[in-house]
Amino acid sequence: MMGFHRWARVIGTGIGLVALLLGLTSLPGLAIAVEDYTYADLGHRSFVGEDLTGASLAAADAREADFAGADLSQTILTKGSFYKAHMPGVNLTESFADRVIFDGADLTDAIVVDAIMTSSTFSEAIIDGADFSGTILDRYQISKMCDRATGTNSVTGVATRDSLGCP
Repeated sequence: MMGFHRWARVIGTGIGLVALLLGLTSLPGLAIAVEDYTYADLGHRSFVGEDLTGASLAAADAREADFAGADLSQTILTKGSFYKAHMPGVNLTESFADRVIFDGADLTDAIVVDAIMTSSTFSEAIIDGADFSGTILDRYQISKMCDRATGTNSVTGVATRDSLGCP
């Protein structure tokens, strides 16, 4: 059986750990602020140069929105619509963008490395200089994108055709 002093030490240690954990989570440097734009109407809005790393834009309607130079790495874009969105220089590295509409979007010089973009569409999207290295895309979309793939990404130095595996 534990004595009083031993119980007091165990309880004191537990209270100290809880206080430490609560104190650590309130430090500004450890706080992680992630934007949630799930199902949001973002049409025609400007996100130029913004850091949206890790944000959720799942099922967001971002038609004709401006994401020029924005960091959308590690974002969730599932079922979103980026129809005719202005996205030159956007960073979509490691994003999860399945079933997304990029039709007519300007993805000039975009960095789309190691992303998942299954069942997404890129009809009439401008992909000059975009780097799709390591990104999972549907074969049909790749073949259509290879028909118009040109340029080399100014940041990664990778040719669009090479990143898509075009013949």
